[in-house]
Amino acid sequence: MNRFELEERLINFAVLIVEIANETSDTKPAQHLAGQMIRSGTSPALNNGEAQAGESKRDFIHKIGIVLKELRETLVCLKIIQRSNLSPSLEKIQRALTENDELISIFVKSVETAQRNLRGKGKV
Repeated sequence: MNRFELEERLINFAVLIVEIANETSDTKPAQHLAGQMIRSGTSPALNNGEAQAGESKRDFIHKIGIVLKELRETLVCLKIIQRSNLSPSLEKIQRALTENDELISIFVKSVETAQRNLRGKGKV
C-alpha cells in the first residue's frame, strides 16, 4: 500500500467516525463520547499528513506515534459506545472497529520499520 492509499483509508475512516458520531443518541454520555471520538478519530488523517512533511526522521516517527495513540483512543471510544448501546449503527461500528484494528497494525509496523531504519543509520 502506498502513502496515497493509506491517506485515503485514513480519510474514509474519519468520515465513518463522523457518521457514527452523528448517529449516536442525544444522551449526555453518548454526546461526550461522540465528541471525544470525533477528535481522536479524525486526528490520524491529519497527523499522518503532517508526518509526511516531517522535518526529520525523528519528527516523522514522533508524528506517526501520535497517529497510533489517536487510533488506540478511538478504538476504546468505539468499544464503549458499542457496549453501552449508545448508537443504532452497529454495522458501522463493527466496520470502524475492523478498520481501526487494521490501521493500528499498519502504523505499529510503520513505527517499528522507521525506528529500525533510524537505528541502522547509527542515529538512535
